[in-house]
Amino acid sequence: MTEPLDPSAAVGRVIGTDPATPLEFWVAVREGAFLQLDDVLVLERRLPGQSEPIRIYGMVADLRARHEGARFDSDVFLIENGVLPAEVTEAARVLATRFEPEVYVTPLPGQLVSKATGDARDQALFFDGMKRKIPAGLSRDGEIVHANLEFLDGTRGAHVNISGVSGVATKTSYAIFLLHALFRSGELGAGAHNTKALVFNVKGEDLLFLDRDNRELDGEQAARYAALGLPAEPFQSVELWAPPRPGDSSAAPMTGSRAGGVTAFFWTLEEFCTDGLLPFLFADADDERQQYTMVVHNVTARLQREAQAVGDGAVRVGGVTCRTFKQLANTLSDLLDDEDTRYDWAGRSIGTGTINAFARRLHAGGKDLGHLVRGDVPNPDKHRLNFQKQLAVVDIAKLSSRAQRFVVGVVLRRTFERKEETGSRKPLLFVVLDELNKYAPREGRSPIKDILLDIAERGRSLGVILIGAQQTASEVERRIIANSSLRVVGRLDSAEAGRPEYAFLPPAHRQRATISKPGTMIVSQPELPVPLVLEFPFPAWATRPDEAAPPDAGEGAQGDPFAGLGPGGDQPSR
Repeated sequence: MTEPLDPSAAVGRVIGTDPATPLEFWVAVREGAFLQLDDVLVLERRLPGQSEPIRIYGMVADLRARHEGARFDSDVFLIENGVLPAEVTEAARVLATRFEPEVYVTPLPGQLVSKATGDARDQALFFDGMKRKIPAGLSRDGEIVHANLEFLDGTRGAHVNISGVSGVATKTSYAIFLLHALFRSGELGAGAHNTKALVFNVKGEDLLFLDRDNRELDGEQAARYAALGLPAEPFQSVELWAPPRPGDSSAAPMTGSRAGGVTAFFWTLEEFCTDGLLPFLFADADDERQQYTMVVHNVTARLQREAQAVGDGAVRVGGVTCRTFKQLANTLSDLLDDEDTRYDWAGRSIGTGTINAFARRLHAGGKDLGHLVRGDVPNPDKHRLNFQKQLAVVDIAKLSSRAQRFVVGVVLRRTFERKEETGSRKPLLFVVLDELNKYAPREGRSPIKDILLDIAERGRSLGVILIGAQQTASEVERRIIANSSLRVVGRLDSAEAGRPEYAFLPPAHRQRATISKPGTMIVSQPELPVPLVLEFPFPAWATRPDEAAPPDAGEGAQGDPFAGLGPGGDQPSR
């Protein structure tokens, strides 16, 4: 049985000058009390013939203050000088969140309204019904805001989508904080040890220090982690990958501020041919509208059949040994120019102009991919992306747009195929990808977009969870957004906030999103009828080189100062 409300704790009464509905009503704030946005309230109404009252829960969505007794704007001066009598009144607009039991009646004018605390707050926000939950942040009054893990791990739903202005909305930082909460909250149980996350670093080198303490974390922010029940520490099981430096025969990783603990990655020409990776070189959404895509598919199939491995990742194609991407591109151009082999490689009824368009794009791609697809490095296996730690960061920030699309497409395809091969949803794999509008735009088709759609629609059953972020949700494929159970909004551009993609936000929340400060997010999840505004703490892990504490002694070239500990670690940055 629910504990009765304490009348002495009331903060106001339902007013009668504004109509009250089951979904929305106004509360007059009593003298000596105050309410702020996002406060959770509760009141009771007794119905005729029923012994137990109906509890109505709600959240403050708007506030107003005014002089009662004033008629003109200038009356404020007379009131303040004591010439004109008037009273200052405050009122709060409340959006109903829950009725217990579920009888949708209106609050009556004059009924006492109290702040919901403890169990009452959990009931108001449906936290009491969440069997498994993780801390998603703190409310404005310092209380934990939970996210239902069953809508994250695929049990009842999956995927997270985060929108916001670049550099202000802290999208990637919140995605990393969610990973930290997932790994360290204890809700994953024994499965947390094997749960993995793959993060693409698309800006600077911000995510290359997730295994380092943040020297700017102060005691106040550390206390916020304690309030959330999370440790204020960096990720413990991390591997870092970066592309090799162009023109470097030793394939040293292309990093600046992070000197050690990073491994270079690339694909061999043998993998490029046998695994059919050529279409990811033509991964622009507009490419699928071009005729040369037929040549792409024909050449891909031919390479899979005819390329012969000759060691160290090099291949022999058409009798020519190729150890660099440029050599492969030249060989393919020669085969397409030769009248005896042209139609075997390009396909029948393909015009010369279409073949030339393919060749031009192939050679242009070689400038971007020459250091990423090669067969001139001994023992290339050590540069193969094969994630072993709990958190893997793949740095693509210094690559061109074409090379970024290639890396993202190939890595996602291989990762998804491996999960399909296991046939099991466990262990879970979380994929964090920013700039989602670049890889899955609303218009057009591309190999990467097809993979992301597959993850959004089938990933839940395979244990692949997408945490996607973008500046503008209006430019992302609708089905990816629609399949995201949790939708998160940071600071929004005012024009973007008016788009239909944000219809899940009430008008007041849309307006607030245009003025939100960094670290403030608005989270919508399926069980709650009203989005929740929360704040998440400053990263306990370094997000910039100048924030990083000195590395532990013994950090090696394979990239993890905690290599001996095995999987079981923590999360990202703000």
